[in-house]
Amino acid sequence: MALSSFRPLRSRNFALVWSAALVSNVGSWMQTVALGYVITARTHEPLWTGLVAAAAFLPMGLLAPVGGALADRLDRRRWLIVTTVAEACFAAVLAVLAAVGHAPPPALVGVAFLGGVAAAVGFPTYQAMLPDLVPRQDLLAAVSLSSAQFNLGRVIGPALAGVVLVVGSDAWAFAVNAASFGAVVVALVFVRLPTAKRTTPPAEGITRRILAGARVAAAEPGCRSAILLIGIVALIGSPFIGLVPAVAIDGLHRGAAATSALVTGQGIGAVAGALALAPLARVWGRRRLLVGALFAFPTAIVGYGLAPSLATASLAIVVVGTCYIGVLTGLNTVVQLRAPEQARGRVLGLYMMALGTIYPIGLVVQGVIAGAVGIGDVTVASGVVLFVVMAGLTARRPGMFRALEDDDVAPDAGEGRPAAGPGGISETPSPTGAVT
Repeated sequence: MALSSFRPLRSRNFALVWSAALVSNVGSWMQTVALGYVITARTHEPLWTGLVAAAAFLPMGLLAPVGGALADRLDRRRWLIVTTVAEACFAAVLAVLAAVGHAPPPALVGVAFLGGVAAAVGFPTYQAMLPDLVPRQDLLAAVSLSSAQFNLGRVIGPALAGVVLVVGSDAWAFAVNAASFGAVVVALVFVRLPTAKRTTPPAEGITRRILAGARVAAAEPGCRSAILLIGIVALIGSPFIGLVPAVAIDGLHRGAAATSALVTGQGIGAVAGALALAPLARVWGRRRLLVGALFAFPTAIVGYGLAPSLATASLAIVVVGTCYIGVLTGLNTVVQLRAPEQARGRVLGLYMMALGTIYPIGLVVQGVIAGAVGIGDVTVASGVVLFVVMAGLTARRPGMFRALEDDDVAPDAGEGRPAAGPGGISETPSPTGAVT
């Protein structure tokens, strides 16, 4: 039963893309660590450190809908190759700037932003391709394995970055990242996807396509529920990630080693959770497992906030990471399964925009409150509030959780045609005829 977590790797296309993505993700985490080190060492100003991190992250929240629209309009495999090559080029520019040694901080921030733009307009394509890489029944396991490889990259990449920075230089880390994108390009060259039907006129503008995708997402009950729920989780629960250093330093009164221990603990929990999802879903069902994760996650946050020592906090954040990956993977899978194929990229782009834009807002709000009342109290309160919100939604809007079921969804619901809802009830998209 446990081997079902790895069953998607039997699909040649998925195994190729997954393995290449792991290599690239390790390189990306090496670059993230090295870039923060370079700009901090040169400026000794936390503002620049924050700016370079925001520059790489912000485009994902703002441009994911654009990337989703392009994923539905263009050949997905070829477009992903283009955006991957662009990311490699910007990583190579960083390597040159680091090797020169005199690049001003604004230049580093600017190149990081452009790399983030390339990633933002390409990542929805990767997400939209997943259902074409594996059989439908293996999609949850495929999404789980994708989450696992991301978190493996978060564990392996920073460690390798530390080695490279010690024995080599920061330019080496950027160069390794640039080379790592080659693995993705080579894998995509050998991947063959089914021919997708494109019924939307190619001359239709990006803005109209995004709006049409938003109408489809609003009309499809499962997609609508998943996007709303990820927004709630991003605002109330997800900020625990960015506040890990505050918990380590201000809450537990420890230093960088404690921060590293907590980050690693979260990554370990996420990998373990991702690998456990598929077999657990076969026993309990996907929807029941997802709803359970939506309640277990805030409960685990409360335990993490109450942890009195680094040892207990490290154990608690492993549980938090396990539950959190269950929420993210479960909601992402709902969107993957229920969005019409022609609209899948756009709906996924809106889903990622909700996560990418609301999470920083929650992080800032909770950070401000923590400065006044303490990080421990804010962490506990966020868990309690999220649990109460989920309980309230369950009592007052049970249909939102029933809509997360995916077993009866017609996978080929197309553009301009009704998309099946729970129990086969049709939900008609917007009259524009353009979906995703």
